[in-house]
Amino acid sequence: MRIRARRAAEGHESHEGHAGVEGHAGPETTAVARSGIRRAAGRLRGWGGVSAMAVACAVTAAVVLLPLAHATPDTGRPAVRRPAAMAAAPAAPWALTDTCQDPEASLRPSDVDGATIARIKAAGKLVAGVDQNSFRWGYRNQSAEGSRLDGFDIDLVKAIAKDILGDENAVIYRAIPTSQRVPALQEGRVDIVVRTMTINCKRLEDVAFSTAYFEAGQQVLVPKGSKITGYDTSLKDQRICFAAGSTAEAALKAQPYGSSPVTVANQLDCLVRLQLGEVDGIITDNALAAGQAAQDPSVQLVGSPFTREFYGVAMNKDAPDLVRRVNKVLEGYRAGGDQSAWMKAYLKHLQPVLPGVSGPPAPKYRDG
Repeated sequence: MRIRARRAAEGHESHEGHAGVEGHAGPETTAVARSGIRRAAGRLRGWGGVSAMAVACAVTAAVVLLPLAHATPDTGRPAVRRPAAMAAAPAAPWALTDTCQDPEASLRPSDVDGATIARIKAAGKLVAGVDQNSFRWGYRNQSAEGSRLDGFDIDLVKAIAKDILGDENAVIYRAIPTSQRVPALQEGRVDIVVRTMTINCKRLEDVAFSTAYFEAGQQVLVPKGSKITGYDTSLKDQRICFAAGSTAEAALKAQPYGSSPVTVANQLDCLVRLQLGEVDGIITDNALAAGQAAQDPSVQLVGSPFTREFYGVAMNKDAPDLVRRVNKVLEGYRAGGDQSAWMKAYLKHLQPVLPGVSGPPAPKYRDG
């Protein structure tokens, strides 16, 4: 089975210890899911009805994972008070417009409680925006013990909750699509977003970031035997898929190489479309693509990474105390070399699909 179907929570919480996962599907997304099921059932592409239905389930899961917002009774506005080593790569054309200095530099770590930390402690829960469709990062792990959220990003969320609340399970997980990561923070639907989110100057206009916790790069994922050779002129006349709001979208807008763009809400939708023959290639973070290639041996990464990107924990710009606290957590998470919590998480989740990483990126700090 090429894609592992993920169970999506629709309009309710599924509890894992103290943790819940929230999702919601409106009429439009439900219609898209049904359309995807019909296409999958009708276009087996020679790999069997069971696998086709797995794709259909994955389409459904990918489109229904929209965040729920709890509204405060007095204002009606969303709130979170209730139970959130790679070789250097050349800069892409769009990256040259990043004019801010040291975007990966974040506020210095501190464990002093401010207004945001006090609110999270009063609520007794950390509300985290995550993915549950990205294999090895944030995904539904089906095991003999049942279904649970797992992955490198999920381990980091637990470390943050443990530091702030004393309990790694004191988390409400909200599954959000790529395009909703910034709005979810701005509208107060989540406290943090830990979802393979690249730090860049444009996003720093809207949200705050921790120091970097992982280094990745944009690369092209295609079926084996494709004539596409990388992020180059071989993309001409090819249908190239990417997630809305991703750095891949910015890259292709700046330099499309004659390709035809196909935009989706969630990056996993691109893999589904690739398997259905609806697109010819995908541009995404190679860290994510490596997990997808592990799920489906008929696809592969081609060319070289054409960016250097750093993942950070995203937070609201008005929560400097939370930014400093997360940076404190990351200091401890990185400490210890081969015995660090970071390295243990890497070996557990990522080393099988993304080998050769020697450690986390070094933190950069700024004052003020």
